[in-house]
Parts: sequence; structure tokens; C-alpha cells
Amino acid sequence: MFDRINYMDDTHVYFGIKEGAELKTNLLSAHVVISDSEKHVLGEIVEINSKEAKARLLGEFENGRLRSGVIRKPLLDATIRTIMQEEIPLILGQNDKESLLLGGSPFYNQFPVYLNVNDFFSNHFAIFGNSGSGKSCGIARLIQNVFQNDHARPYRANFILFDISGEYSQAFQDINKINPNYNYRCFSSNDNEPGAEKLRIPIWLLNSSDLALLLQCNTHTQIPIIERMLKLVKAFAETGSNSEAFRDHLIANAIITVLFSDETPAQKKNDIFAIVEECQTDHFHLEAEVQGVGYTRKFRECFNIDKTGNFTEGILLTEYVTQFINPTFDDYEPAGGMPYTLQDLERALKFTLISDGWYKNEQTYSDAVTVKVRLHSLITGPYGKLFEYDNNVNVEQYLGYLLINGDKKYQIVNINMDDIDDQVAAVITKIFSRIIFDYSKRLQARGSIPFHILIDEAHRYVRKDQDIFLIGYNIFERIAKEGRKYGVILGIITQRPVELSDTVISQCSNFLIFKINNPMDSEYIRQMVPNISAEVIEKQKTLQSGTCLGFGSAFKIPVIVKLEMPNPSPLSSNSDVIKFWGDSQ
Repeated sequence: MFDRINYMDDTHVYFGIKEGAELKTNLLSAHVVISDSEKHVLGEIVEINSKEAKARLLGEFENGRLRSGVIRKPLLDATIRTIMQEEIPLILGQNDKESLLLGGSPFYNQFPVYLNVNDFFSNHFAIFGNSGSGKSCGIARLIQNVFQNDHARPYRANFILFDISGEYSQAFQDINKINPNYNYRCFSSNDNEPGAEKLRIPIWLLNSSDLALLLQCNTHTQIPIIERMLKLVKAFAETGSNSEAFRDHLIANAIITVLFSDETPAQKKNDIFAIVEECQTDHFHLEAEVQGVGYTRKFRECFNIDKTGNFTEGILLTEYVTQFINPTFDDYEPAGGMPYTLQDLERALKFTLISDGWYKNEQTYSDAVTVKVRLHSLITGPYGKLFEYDNNVNVEQYLGYLLINGDKKYQIVNINMDDIDDQVAAVITKIFSRIIFDYSKRLQARGSIPFHILIDEAHRYVRKDQDIFLIGYNIFERIAKEGRKYGVILGIITQRPVELSDTVISQCSNFLIFKINNPMDSEYIRQMVPNISAEVIEKQKTLQSGTCLGFGSAFKIPVIVKLEMPNPSPLSSNSDVIKFWGDSQ
């Protein structure tokens, strides 16, 4: 059927069609083997007419295996033939202990396509596709196949799925029917969601970067305020007399600063009253008794102004306040580890504003008030409940709670955030990812507890955002660059890859691309993904729903795969308009 090679370039071979050959089979996208005396090279026909065919070079057969990429080009006298049936597993993968069934090949009569489990799930991966292309069904089928795999039992798997549209519960809720040791768990921001547990996050597990994101900090001057607030709330959370004494020390220092300022007595009085109204303790409030020699005064009475314009009890007031100043508290570092609430944070923020004199600086005070307003809005708003947690737990205990309940190990944990806005959902996703990453880095046996963080609609969260300019890093970019060695793997699922972080996409080793119509997204994939040709990108434009283009380290070559429908399916289908409109006949 095929004649000798006419000519070659760096990536393609052009060869003739024998005169009189009957091209009965659709050879476009068919694989051919180009053999000479030294080697056997795999090619894929990308163009063909009655006289000539063009094949893209894909790999080289060595010792019964296919190696991706071609270094040695075939000789001009090489022979060319279509691939034989027994060679198909060499390009589509083989059913062995290291493999996982992905789907079937439309070009080879649904011949099974396998991916290498370690090469896929030990590396970051991305799943792209338009709405309606089968993307959600694809991720559901992929994870279902993991648990239906006979070669390896993923008892210790940890798939953490961030489900922004609440569509995956149905797909995974019955995995224990596959094996009673497999379990699924759902935490939802909607307290009334059937079958789901309440999503709650201990506020004391958040670091200053998490809080900066939660409170939407947008200036550098707000970061020290967050850090100081976090230090104070930890100090206040400690048990014992130190906590109360520390608060008295902060108030006393603030009052002394005002007393010895250049303000008028009336201004001083107003400032000090504002301090004690905001930050009261047993010793500092307007009705506190101040003991003199043979008499007492209420704290507020010490600020009466005499005819000379001075405080009538200025000396008594100074003596009372200075007794609570303890220089050892100036460099006090709380141990931390004690639980606290959002309300405790709010109180600590009030002390923050007086302790470093921020209320005297117009710009920093304005920034602090912004933080204060946002914190109060969080407390009184609908999302404050997400950070109400009853038990005192550390990071290890909290992750253990998510993944284990009694003797039941949960391999899939769904964080359903269907009813919260993108801003809060993005912060929650980042908080969980940061906690998992920090925990994994502390493990003595590196990578011994793999975590797979699956982020649906990732274009909303894994963005080219400005976090790095405020807090010094983007958690998803850190995980993308460092996570693999600690066993923290990202699974990015999106319909708008062009909006994703370039760093994250560049670190993905495997891709499942369903149909994408937007030319900007297609061009972005071509630019960002290494070793992918324009011809491969063109393939995805004509894919049917449920069919994807798979390529990367887990595949021998880029392959088109038809995935089976997941069973059960996610709740991702369109509304049945005819059904819900009703039939009038």
C-alpha cells in the first residue's frame, strides 16, 4: 500500500502511495510502523491523498516497548506498514499491575486504553473541556476506575475534592458497594444538605496569610496588623494569670502614651476613654475603683479637669496605670496551640490598634479599620459559622477527623461549596490546600501519605492573582512546584485554562482534554504545554462528548479515548426542559 519515503523534516515523514493501491480504510489518524535495518519508528498519518501521505513521528520501538519521542530518524529506504493488532497494546497501554483502565480507543474498535498509575497519579494533572463536553463525567469515571481497579486496592488513598457546584456526591456516594473498605464523605457549607456533614474549619489553624486572604487584605500595611492580631489572640487564649496581666500591660502602655502626649487634657480624656471602652479588663474600665491614700475614685472620675486645665487626679491616675506595666511583656511570645474564636480575634484586633499606636496614624488606622469592618462582617454574616469549631484540635487531628471516623477510613472527601460565593470558596480551598501541604512537609517519611487535591472549576481559584504580592506566595504555585516530592498532587479541572496560573499549568505532567471551542484556550494550551503539536491541539476540536485527548508522562503517545459513562453519574447534565415544562397533550 505504501511506497518509500519521499522526504522528511524534523517531525514528519512524507511517503508515497503505491500506484493502484486501494485505500478502502480511513487511514487518517491511523498509526504506521516505519522500519529500516536499525530501528522501528511509530508514526501517525495526519494528511493523505491518492499519491502521498504525511505521518507525524511519535516514538521508537525498543526491546518490545514503545519509547515516546524520536531521536534517530528512519532511513530513506525504510519500509512502511500499518500497525498490527498485536502491537496496539504497545501504544495504548497494557493491562498489568501498574496500569489503570481509562477508556476505549475509537480508532481501534474500543480497544482498551490504559494509563500508568504511578506516572499519572504521582504527578500533577489537568482536565480541560467546555461545559457539556463530558469533563465532569470524565473525572467521575477516572476516580471510579481507580477504585474498580483489580491490580491495586487504594485503601490509603486521600482524594480531597473541592466541588463548587455540588455535582459529585451522587457519583461517589456508593463506592463502598465496590468494596466495603472504601468510603466517601461529604462536608457541605449548606448545613441542610441531605447526607452531608457541616463544613467547619478551626479558626486557630489559620496562619496570618490565611487570615489576610479571608479578610481580603489589599495593602501591605494590613499584613502587620493581621500578624499582630494573631500574636495577641494566641496570648489571650493561654490559660492562667498571664493572659489578663498581658492585656492590662497593653492598655496601661497605651494610656501612658496618651497621658504624656502633647494633646490637650480634653483630647487625652477622649482618647483614653475610647481605649478602655474598646479594650476593657477587670482593672481598666470606666467604673473601676482607683485606690488613693484614704479615699477611692472611679476611673472616670480621675479625668475631671480643674481650673488650671489639668486632671484633678493626675498623679493618682499615673500611679494606678503604671503598676500594670510589666517590661517582660514587651517581647512576650505566646506559645499558641490553644483554641480561639472569631470573636476572640475581633477582641485581639481592638488591642492591636492600641498596642502599637496605630490609632494615631491616619493611614494605618484606616487600613486597620477596614480589617476590623471585614472581620466583624464575617462574624455577623452567613459565613462566620464555617469557622465555629467545638473541639480543640491541631492540624494532624483535624486532618485525621476529615479522613477517619472510628474504624472507617474515607478515601474520598468532598468539600461541597455550592452555596457560598467565589471569594470565600477560593479562600477555603487555599486554606485546606495550605494545611495539607504543611502537614505533608512535616512527615518523617516523605510522600508516605499521598494527597490528591482535585479542584473543580479551577479557573475561579487557581488564578493569575495578586496573592503573591501581599503574602509572598501563591499556595497552588508552591504545591505545583514542590508538592510532588511530598506526595501532594494537584488535579486541575476547568473549562477556561487561559485564566489559570501559568506556573501551575506548566508543572502538570498529564492532560485529559475534552472539546474546547474557545480559540484563546486552545492557543494557551499549545503555548503552555510542552511537547504538544498544533496537530494534537486540532484533534480536540472535533471530539464528541465523553471523548478526550489524553497525553503526558502516563501515556505512550497522545491518544483519543472514549470514556464510559460513570455509574452513578454526577449531577452535571443539562435541565430536561421538555420534562419540566410539562407535556400539554
